[in-house]
Amino acid sequence: MTSQIKTVFLLALLSAIIIMLGGLMGGRTGVIFAFGLALIMNVGSYWYSDKIVLSMYNARELAPEEAPYLHKIVEELSHNAGIPKPRVCVVPEEAPNAFATGRNPENAVVAVTEGIMRLLSPEELRGVVAHEIGHIVNRDILIQTIAGVMGSAIVTLANIFQFTAIFGGGNRDEEGGNVNPIAAIAMALLAPMAAGLIQMAISRSREYLADDTGAELCGQPLALAGALNKLGMASGQIPMQEGNPSTEQMFIVTPMFAHGGMASLFSTHPPLEERIQRLRAMAASRR
Repeated sequence: MTSQIKTVFLLALLSAIIIMLGGLMGGRTGVIFAFGLALIMNVGSYWYSDKIVLSMYNARELAPEEAPYLHKIVEELSHNAGIPKPRVCVVPEEAPNAFATGRNPENAVVAVTEGIMRLLSPEELRGVVAHEIGHIVNRDILIQTIAGVMGSAIVTLANIFQFTAIFGGGNRDEEGGNVNPIAAIAMALLAPMAAGLIQMAISRSREYLADDTGAELCGQPLALAGALNKLGMASGQIPMQEGNPSTEQMFIVTPMFAHGGMASLFSTHPPLEERIQRLRAMAASRR
């Protein structure tokens, strides 16, 4: 129930930003247009956000014979978690990373990049998959995926608004005068920042919880800690070539994108060093 309330609150907040942008871009007409767009996006985000994100990263589903070990650990860990086995997808990226998506455990997907499968040991990869299944068990995947899709839309609309404000477009006020272009440009800058802050507030505590759940599921906190250490070093050197910075909260570690953006100004993950320390402390307490 808490997850559902958070999802509704998120949709309302991001929708309000979209409608506000619409009003600044086109007055009452812009508000009506943006309201309709927000309504369509709310419905679309709930039912199709996983497909949108997978398409954004050119992910494809892996057959069991293509990656037997990966399918085996996904099946084993989902059984341990008491959920149906998620679909398994691969993202054609050298940047080592992983994410989970879907609207519920019955429609979940675990996606890994080609780079992560080459970088990590089998035990470390198992820890990463356990973390992602932790997100599924904790029902984080819907709210994180919706935040990514809606955040991407807000950044796109803000960029359009900034362009129209600079080149003389935008709204007229009630007296027929032009809206202050400086205020318009400021709004275009603040909107993606607001979307980033919303995403950050949702994601940070959930990463700690997914680490804890993942460590319990795989029984090897140090394997997950080792994976995070490797991913932290590699992700800062190898950028993602596709996708959108607004979806970064979905990944196990913050990815670096070849093309930046406003969303990249905010960290959606807690410090990696703290996550690793927590996992090492968990392993020590088991001795």
